[in-house]
Amino acid sequence: MRADLGWQLRPDIVFLNHGSYGACPTEVLEAQREWRDRLEAEPIRFLTRELDARLGEAREAVGAFLHADPAGLAFVPNATAGVNTALRSLSLAPGDELLTNDHEYNATINAMHAVARPAGARVVVAPIGLPIAGEDQVVEALLDAVTPRTRLLVISHVTSPTALILPVERLVREFAALGIDTLVDAAHAPGMVPVDVDALDAAYWTGNGHKWPCAPKGAGVFWVRADLRDTVRPLVISHGFNAPLADGRTRFRHEFDWTGTADPTAYLTLPAAIDWMAAQVSGGWPEVMATNHQLAVAGRDMICSALGIEAPSPASILGSMAAIALPGMTSDRAAFELMTALYDEDRIEVPIGGWPVAAARSSADASPAHVLLRISAQRYNEPSDYVRLAEALVARLGGD
Repeated sequence: MRADLGWQLRPDIVFLNHGSYGACPTEVLEAQREWRDRLEAEPIRFLTRELDARLGEAREAVGAFLHADPAGLAFVPNATAGVNTALRSLSLAPGDELLTNDHEYNATINAMHAVARPAGARVVVAPIGLPIAGEDQVVEALLDAVTPRTRLLVISHVTSPTALILPVERLVREFAALGIDTLVDAAHAPGMVPVDVDALDAAYWTGNGHKWPCAPKGAGVFWVRADLRDTVRPLVISHGFNAPLADGRTRFRHEFDWTGTADPTAYLTLPAAIDWMAAQVSGGWPEVMATNHQLAVAGRDMICSALGIEAPSPASILGSMAAIALPGMTSDRAAFELMTALYDEDRIEVPIGGWPVAAARSSADASPAHVLLRISAQRYNEPSDYVRLAEALVARLGGD
């Protein structure tokens, strides 16, 4: 791992898990520190008199990056908060169904259950399976699970457990034709794959700034389609609920821009992170995405070759991460023990877990179908990082 590219990561650890919490470059952290200094120099002026305008400027910049109408954007701490906000805006009836699939994030499925159960609704987890041949397998599995009671499709743009880019544009279109809205959990999408929120036209969209844009922790974004903005409330209601509407500010804007005293500097620093990353290479964001993708695929293929196993998906549906089904492993405990040993003894930080995630399994005591290792590729990584991981895995699991 290269230590000369501006990150503060420990040089004695091979860090192959950018996908979980990201990593923030030193210059971006310094930009956040400048915002904090301005806030603390005069908290009343900053939070009461200046914050609205500063948030507006940040929304404009982030909206341009995401191709998203800033009027529909709200800052939230993370994509999980965005998912919960959208789900809690629904008015569900007994028998209604929320549809997702077996590649989804554990916290997202938990949030679906939390809103469905009190209403007498239910969560449907469509089995897509793994290995996966391509996008048709995804679309067909989800359409086959639709019933007259399906109210909402909840789908990741890039899946967390399996690192697959799902065909969200096609899915939003197909489900809209059936009269079904879509919530896109794009936690990993900004900075990994091209994003055009306006063109996607999902009912709800949420993404993270702390992952691939490398912003400070707590820089999430939530977007709502224009026809639904009057129906969505933030998770915390504060003064915006009855604030006078003036200067063209909508109730949506009033309520989401102020949910109580908090540190807004992660939101305000997100534009600086976007600009810093784009400036690291001559080709800007397209080059960042392309080189990370190439390194992730090369790393995956190297590890699969060393272990003598097949890759579980085509490279065309991967971004800056890749998942590998580890041979001979069948339990969550074995996954945890291997992950711990790789960190404690081999000094390699990489996530390993059972798939499907616990919330997507048929019962609480069901065993995983696979144990997946997921690698990430960011600009501080290099091929030797994946060589080191492959050698450690062969030593522990065997291989060709």
